[in-house]
Amino acid sequence: MNSLQKSKVKNPELAPQGRLKIEWAESRMPVLMKLREEAKRTQPLKGMRIAGCLHVTKETAVLVRTLKAAGAEVAWSGCNPLSTQDDIAAALADEVSIYAWHGMNKDEFYWAIERTLDLKPTLTLDDGADLIFTVHSKHQELAKGIIGGTEETTTGVHRLRAMAKDGALKYPVIAINDAETKWDFDNVYGTGQSSIDGIIRATNVLLGGKVFVVAGYGHCGRGCAMRAKGMGARVVVTEIKPTAALKAVLEGFEVMKMDEAAKIGDIFITATGMKDIIVDRHFNSMKEGAIVSNTGHYDCEINLDQLKGLSKNVREVRPNNEEFTLKNGKKIYVLAQGRLVNLAAAEGHPSEVMDMSFANQFLGMVRLAKEGKNMKPMVYDIDPRQDQEIALVKLHSLGMQLDALTPEQAKYADDYSAGT
Repeated sequence: MNSLQKSKVKNPELAPQGRLKIEWAESRMPVLMKLREEAKRTQPLKGMRIAGCLHVTKETAVLVRTLKAAGAEVAWSGCNPLSTQDDIAAALADEVSIYAWHGMNKDEFYWAIERTLDLKPTLTLDDGADLIFTVHSKHQELAKGIIGGTEETTTGVHRLRAMAKDGALKYPVIAINDAETKWDFDNVYGTGQSSIDGIIRATNVLLGGKVFVVAGYGHCGRGCAMRAKGMGARVVVTEIKPTAALKAVLEGFEVMKMDEAAKIGDIFITATGMKDIIVDRHFNSMKEGAIVSNTGHYDCEINLDQLKGLSKNVREVRPNNEEFTLKNGKKIYVLAQGRLVNLAAAEGHPSEVMDMSFANQFLGMVRLAKEGKNMKPMVYDIDPRQDQEIALVKLHSLGMQLDALTPEQAKYADDYSAGT
């Protein structure tokens, strides 16, 4: 327990190592750092109390520091029991209240979320909506003092829209995930690279020549398929949505049912946000030595209870790699306990792509602090102009320049009488 803050982390002595990683991330996140410099002067979050529930990585630490620099008081927990990086948590414990360590059990995970609510937040910042759900289910009295919240990921946004539709949502939430500069970059390029990174760290297998099965061809699944193909794998996609499946086919991938893919796959990754994507009949069909992983937010996509029921022995053979020996002698390997392989077995998305996502998070907090009291309890999209502004700053940081329409071109674009 840190003596300066109400915090709980695994090892405070890791703080110097964590600070170096945070400084590295700051050097790769020019958009958020530009926003921080401006916020130091304008203090747009002064007086705000922010409870955050988001993966404790070096990139998240850059966001936390930016929120604090903008005047906010911050309390934080991780949004996944295996995604916290303990050196980052230790470094943040010197700066804010944080309750997070790698390897939490379920009770500890929700205990940590409860501790962030001791702050009596005016704003919530979420990834997966566990914090918002906790407020709504156990601490409804706090909702009255919460101006609004933000949500980072696809699964959380989907569930919050369902709450809003049922009239159950008690304060406005901005869907950060639905920003173009989030889902078309973070979800595709970030998830693709970091998920492959997690699989390789946990196994060190060669992807070239392997049959790589991707369940779900949304943005995250597309990123995984793209990167696996780039490393020489034969990619198979499973889907329930016809248009998503057709996109996969036209981008060069095979599409089939999981029942068939299970028979030929060497490596599996689920990216659907839905439970029971890989179940007992699939495990029974798999090859000897098949590798199974998940990059969806929750750990329910792979039915591990059914796999345990089919198995006579389980052992960890490498960090984040468990060997299940089935009763028939076949071995199947599950990575990161079926949780987010990119965060549990690797470091999560690269800093450069999280730069845009967390710029959206920060601007979402600023908008809510300014306008939240006048917003209805529903899920809001970000302003499309914000997407373009963030993308422009990112392009400039990369040394890229854009053309602009001439006055004549701008006039032509709106001239419906021009004809052919």
